[in-house]
Amino acid sequence: MASASVDGAPHLVPLSFDWDGEALLMATPTNSPTGRNLAATRAVRLGLGHTRDVCMIEGEVEVLEIDALPQKRGDRFAARSGFDPRALATQYRWYRVSPRRIQAWREVNELPDRELMRDGRWLV
Repeated sequence: MASASVDGAPHLVPLSFDWDGEALLMATPTNSPTGRNLAATRAVRLGLGHTRDVCMIEGEVEVLEIDALPQKRGDRFAARSGFDPRALATQYRWYRVSPRRIQAWREVNELPDRELMRDGRWLV
């Protein structure tokens, strides 16, 4: 996950996520650089996959307090990611990322058609 502060300082971290078909759900400490960046700018860029087969996702971020999600949704995140931020002493928030642009990157032959979503609308 790549984010930037309001003044443009970049920050990059690996985070667990759960995809529900519409958005990616992630969690990180409220006071971490990533947490502060996402709360301030509500923008993110994600890279998912391996070097030779990557999806790049630009998205809008919705910030949710840790107790704001229904228990079932938090349980799903914990089961899929192997991590449950609700059980930690450190204050976490949920960050729900709605994709606005998705690109696929694998080989040179995919470069002309790498854009799969634009402005939140699927192109394929």
